[in-house]
Amino acid sequence: PRRVRIHDADLAFSPCDGRVVVTEVVKENEYLNEEMLQISIFMSVTNVHMNWVPVGGTVEYFKYHPGRFLVAWHPKSSTENERTTTVVKMASGQKVLFRQIAGLIARRIISYMKVGAPVEQNSVCGFIKFGSRVDVLVPKNSELLVEIGDPVVGSQTPIARLPKA
Repeated sequence: PRRVRIHDADLAFSPCDGRVVVTEVVKENEYLNEEMLQISIFMSVTNVHMNWVPVGGTVEYFKYHPGRFLVAWHPKSSTENERTTTVVKMASGQKVLFRQIAGLIARRIISYMKVGAPVEQNSVCGFIKFGSRVDVLVPKNSELLVEIGDPVVGSQTPIARLPKA
């Protein structure tokens, strides 16, 4: 779909179309090793499965993880399912992590992220085939702009206001 490209370094935008299923502070142990505010969005089979970069900056970390195919709304899907993890370091120095997670039906994740590459906010980062989920982890003192159950539109709906660096 064609979408208006919005740029606002104070905001993290939804990386996909879907519905918010998780908003909680979690301990991120894969790369950042700190408490982060996690916002998870479930994409049903009827949603557009294109994914967008929630913030602009430079890709600092990227990893593909093979794994299981639990239903995407299952709490363990973030750590046990097939997934990619990307960390973007913003010009402010803040880091935002996002994960593309394959679900029960989704069996293929495509990511265009490369370590060291600059990325623009709300540019296409890849897609997931069929029902799946994307987790966005922002600094824990970010202002949450969505609630569980809210519908979101990828690259258009702000999901968090980032703290001033």
